[in-house]
Amino acid sequence: MVAGAGIAGLALARRLAHHGWRATVVERAPGPRPQGYMIDFFGPGLDAAREMGLLPRIRELGHRVFEAVLVDERGRRRASMGFERFAQAMGGDLVSIMRPDLERALRESLPEGVDLVYGTALTGVEERPHGVAARLSDGRVLEADLLAGADGVHSTVRGLVFGPEEDHLVHLGFHTGAFVFEDAELHERLRGRFLLTDSLGAQMGFYALAGDRVAIFTVHRSRETTLPRDPRRALREACAGLGWEVPRALERCPAPEHVYYDHVAQVRMDSWSRGRVVLLGDASQAVSLLAGQGASMGVGGAFVLAEELARAATVGEGLARYEARWRPVVEERQRAALTGTAWFLPDTALRLRLRRMVLRLAALPGVDRWVASAMSGKPSRVIGDVAAEPLAGPAVGGRPGG
Repeated sequence: MVAGAGIAGLALARRLAHHGWRATVVERAPGPRPQGYMIDFFGPGLDAAREMGLLPRIRELGHRVFEAVLVDERGRRRASMGFERFAQAMGGDLVSIMRPDLERALRESLPEGVDLVYGTALTGVEERPHGVAARLSDGRVLEADLLAGADGVHSTVRGLVFGPEEDHLVHLGFHTGAFVFEDAELHERLRGRFLLTDSLGAQMGFYALAGDRVAIFTVHRSRETTLPRDPRRALREACAGLGWEVPRALERCPAPEHVYYDHVAQVRMDSWSRGRVVLLGDASQAVSLLAGQGASMGVGGAFVLAEELARAATVGEGLARYEARWRPVVEERQRAALTGTAWFLPDTALRLRLRRMVLRLAALPGVDRWVASAMSGKPSRVIGDVAAEPLAGPAVGGRPGG
């Protein structure tokens, strides 16, 4: 059973089914979530998507973004970085895609053997001698060999099995938001570029989608650990003084229920599994939304977990191998994210100027790789290494209770 029909949960269910497991995915939301933001999909997740045959569809749903540009309060260019150079510096490929579209590609690819259930929440977990029983909000009790919690940074599974959120969630001092609106004139000026305000305290990013839609990404500094009741009002207050096209975007911000809003946080845990329960994706490995690695780490971690379960003689052995293989990658990304987050939204005028200078120097060979790795971590070969290992026998999923 997989709790959470987001990127990590769908990727895990797909790969488990590939190895012969029967998987049920339960999601508390009534359907796929339309809210989200543009992500740069690269690194381990893209490698895993290639291994699973998903990359052509992901490219089809992706958007061509050629560069990220920092602009001042009048819209004048301050600094920029080409996406192709960034991808090359990371030693591979990159696809810019809306988060809901990446979920769509995964959801469309689910084979027979995966049961996807929306509008159903997990309410309790009970260990059994050879598995786990999960109580659902519709009154059902599902028994499974394994419960995988892929239900995000505010994971219900983590809370039920591993303890309260405050024991594992590390707030990084930022809030973030995203929304979409239609504006033909602004859309035309944005085409092929990701424009961000070169500002202190708060920042807004703009990029064009299909049709005349414009997507907005925001981040602002905040020590509040509770989320506002009205995210639209919170964004308008945080970004009011940024200038350029920001007032225009704030005026077109939709109703609160159509706005994505959350903390920027990391999740740190001593262990990702307990008995027949395991966590993956942001539920246990959140890097930081600003580091741009959540989707990649979710897909990559799901692939490693499924592969190690397929190669192990028992579920317990597979979970141990998954954590031993994947934890070093996660911890390295989390360390890099702390550095990258500090520079994503500088807190002093000096840091703002230094960021511009570094981005200008990133056009030089060698410097580009240093900047990319400082922002997003070092390239990893773990997916290729895992995929190259032969299966040692029949998949665990073929032996219930194994």
